[in-house]
Amino acid sequence: MRYIHFIVGLFLISFCLKAAYAESIMITQSDVMNKVIFDGKWTYFYEWKRSGLTDLSYDDGTKIELRTAHQNNFIYVFIDNLSDTTIDKGADSATICFDTGNEKSLQSDSNDYCFVTTLNGSSSFVLQGGSPLGINSNFKKIDNPLGFIGISNVSDINDHYTDVPHTSYEFRIPTDLVGRSDMYGFYVGVYDSHSNKIHSWPKSITTDSLLKIPSPSKWGDLVSPDKSLPEFPWPVLALVSSLAIITFMTRRSAVFHR
Repeated sequence: MRYIHFIVGLFLISFCLKAAYAESIMITQSDVMNKVIFDGKWTYFYEWKRSGLTDLSYDDGTKIELRTAHQNNFIYVFIDNLSDTTIDKGADSATICFDTGNEKSLQSDSNDYCFVTTLNGSSSFVLQGGSPLGINSNFKKIDNPLGFIGISNVSDINDHYTDVPHTSYEFRIPTDLVGRSDMYGFYVGVYDSHSNKIHSWPKSITTDSLLKIPSPSKWGDLVSPDKSLPEFPWPVLALVSSLAIITFMTRRSAVFHR
């Protein structure tokens, strides 16, 4: 009977972990991100392979692959919009935002930052919250920090998921700006000019205007555990660990009762 209680307890722990991280993205520490070629697309086979993976699927059929990793003084983000095959240069865009204090405040403050890039645009830019003069949800444009990269391009046959050309985005975010934390507030918005739609993460966020960044209170979490496994979020890891322990205890019990 005690083994039944033990097994039930493990599954309850796994369920609670999954619920806790339902609106979270796990970011993986990687030792190869310094080899990324920043051209706005997946350039060679292993380029973004050793990074955290989040599959985003939406009710309208849109599929976006989101890759995240950190190495040394930078956070790396790759957004592969597999469904945006109508190429609108200078119009398609992506925005990622960090709430470095993760306060989930209703209004942006000075430790909220957003990073924006457009498809084949001439430049990318950075927004900081907390400005009464900001026209974009109290965000104002600031000078790009040293080391920041935001670039977008059209994918090619080297893309990891499909050889059909589509929009993709690469970011390198300096931790000198957003700090080092095991948890940030986090938002992603991907704009498809052809459909005039913004697909967001968390997916519960809906917005129809590029000029309005959603309230930080609606953002999810970007969680950076030191011992993350590539492409395996912690709830899955907990479940795998639970099953391994269950298997071990079952075999041990069988040997004991022989």
